[in-house]
Amino acid sequence: MLKARRKTGLIFFPAFDWAIDPTHPEREERLLYTQDQAMEEGLFDIEGLIEFKSQLVLEKDVQRTHFCVPDVSAMMTESHFISAGSAKRIGIAVMEKEIESGFALVRPPGHHAKRVVHGARGFCNVNIEAMMIEYLRFAYGVRKVAIVDTDCHHGDGTQDIYWHDPDTLFISLHQDGRTLYPGTGFPEDMGGPNAAGRTLNIPLPPRTSAEGFLHIIKNVVRPILDEFQPDIVVNSAGQDNHYTDPLTDMNFSAQGYAQLTEILRPDIAVLEGGYSIEGALPYVNLGIILAMAGMDYSKISEPGFDPDKIRQTEQVTRQVERIGETVLKIWKQRDELTEKRRAGKAFEERTNQIYYDTDGIYETQQEKVRICSDCAGALRIDSSSDRGARILAVHIPLHACEKCREIGRQWYDEADPRSYLRVFLQNRPDDEYLTKGLP
Repeated sequence: MLKARRKTGLIFFPAFDWAIDPTHPEREERLLYTQDQAMEEGLFDIEGLIEFKSQLVLEKDVQRTHFCVPDVSAMMTESHFISAGSAKRIGIAVMEKEIESGFALVRPPGHHAKRVVHGARGFCNVNIEAMMIEYLRFAYGVRKVAIVDTDCHHGDGTQDIYWHDPDTLFISLHQDGRTLYPGTGFPEDMGGPNAAGRTLNIPLPPRTSAEGFLHIIKNVVRPILDEFQPDIVVNSAGQDNHYTDPLTDMNFSAQGYAQLTEILRPDIAVLEGGYSIEGALPYVNLGIILAMAGMDYSKISEPGFDPDKIRQTEQVTRQVERIGETVLKIWKQRDELTEKRRAGKAFEERTNQIYYDTDGIYETQQEKVRICSDCAGALRIDSSSDRGARILAVHIPLHACEKCREIGRQWYDEADPRSYLRVFLQNRPDDEYLTKGLP
């Protein structure tokens, strides 16, 4: 009988009752073909591969991560609760040592959902990886987390949530934002003044193949992870870098994804995008599962695979090597960059313009963060949408110093509820979530 070298957990949740529309590429068949492939290959007969049942997140889990406008129930369907709950269940199984690693094959996805949520963007309402991570921090005292986002689209929602957090290393490999939604994720976007260099963006040129991806994982991502020494590594496992994906323009393969997973060694993987539903996803997912389980994946191959046809050009190779060198330089200079960003300032402010492409909403944020050498800094977000919803969101980070706790509480207490639809306080040290405003 076959046996997994690494005890690995799986959850499948296709979300039959959730779709943007019946013909949209983000639909339940994304997982049904993978489930069929797993059954045909006898995956669940392998000792050490364990299937878990889905669970729901609680409203409290959402409120540790997001400010939903006007509230959680307006932003989430039952499928969102179950998708996020399934990721949370895999996280719990890893922390309780029921398994050594786990893969949540779930939808709807989440990595475009930012801290403030007025609607859906990039097929995402809420950020399921972030909710899982914040639950594990609350329940198990996990502190240092590395998130490696290998979806073809920049993980701009996850970046936003952890922009100021020095305890979270966020690395996103994606197709160059000048050529693909959401149009962001460049090396100069490297984190806020309290965490400069802890956000690392690696935009890859179109038609990058396995050679380019594996060069970055081996020579850039892996050394950075080894130096950061996270408590857990989370892979936002988007599979739309595959050469047959209809929405993107990359040349990655099922074998390449499996090799990437073997090198990355994630504790937890959570499915994000990937829209070559029949020709790629069953093989890519199978390769990732076998790699996580420490098993032989060398026979995994998608129909019609010809490495010569998708081999990257020398020009792409040179571009990939240059971007890798740039990102390594940012990482090595992170402490110096942080000091430079903080110098002489008590607070830093920025304006964010956000478009919710799925729901057609425009949002403007005025963000203010306290410059702090002891924690991620108290954060204040004044957010307005073109639908007339204005909210004030105050976030006190989990390991906030006394001064940031005091300032965050002061911002909330002084906010006039007559000026906003809602005023929120997300007080993480006390696991408290308060609102005031119109009923």
